[in-house]
Amino acid sequence: MKTLQAGVLLVGLALLSCAPKSGGAYPTVSVQDLKSAVDSGAYVLDVRTPQEFAEGHIASAVNLPLDQVQGRASEVPGDRPVYVICRSGSRSAQASQILHKAGKDIQNVSRGMNGWASAGYPLAR
Repeated sequence: MKTLQAGVLLVGLALLSCAPKSGGAYPTVSVQDLKSAVDSGAYVLDVRTPQEFAEGHIASAVNLPLDQVQGRASEVPGDRPVYVICRSGSRSAQASQILHKAGKDIQNVSRGMNGWASAGYPLAR
């Protein structure tokens, strides 16, 4: 019986490890995953302030500050994945939740631009 319980526990843990890491109904991806996606032409939505965006951003990113996401969600593509990024991952998680509820295919970026810069990936200014 203990073997069966251990097996059920292991299966449960395996299923949990496949769940979205964000706690939301959308996946959270690494900056390495984002880099691969950017190299393939992915849509990147940067939800930082315009001032933060001007200090350095992903070259192809579109800036839509978090405080405008709710009202402008219809401007975000609904026909392809959208990678949402901020400075550290907190604001992008909030924006991802809003956009997911609006029916968008969202990928929240873990560690945000801090992680992007730490990985040595290029910044546009």
